[in-house]
Amino acid sequence: MCPFCRLAADRLILEDELSIVIRDGFPVSKGHTLILPRRHVQSFFETTSEERSSLLAMLDTAKAELDQSLKPNGYNIGINDGATAGQTVPHLHIHLIPRYEGDQTDPRGGVRWIFPEKADYWSKR
Repeated sequence: MCPFCRLAADRLILEDELSIVIRDGFPVSKGHTLILPRRHVQSFFETTSEERSSLLAMLDTAKAELDQSLKPNGYNIGINDGATAGQTVPHLHIHLIPRYEGDQTDPRGGVRWIFPEKADYWSKR
């Protein structure tokens, strides 16, 4: 059974008819948040236009809440779509990862670091 299809009600931070917002169970930063559709779908590309609208509205709302409560300096937003892309729970979820000044020595390249040998393109010019 999918762990995101059987979440306890007290894990929900925000919700509407089509999507929910929770904190990540294994956060990489303070406030690491997940936005997911209620319907069990594995891929972003399987969502309906209504689900996508809901997910993006929830992303905006979750960001506004984090801006108020934790005041991060930036965000990484990502989706691991498919096992080859690193998806470990086969239920679509959007990562909203708050970033804080000094949380990494050199944060340039952000998500490009999934391929470390290609991440620092600025030093290869």
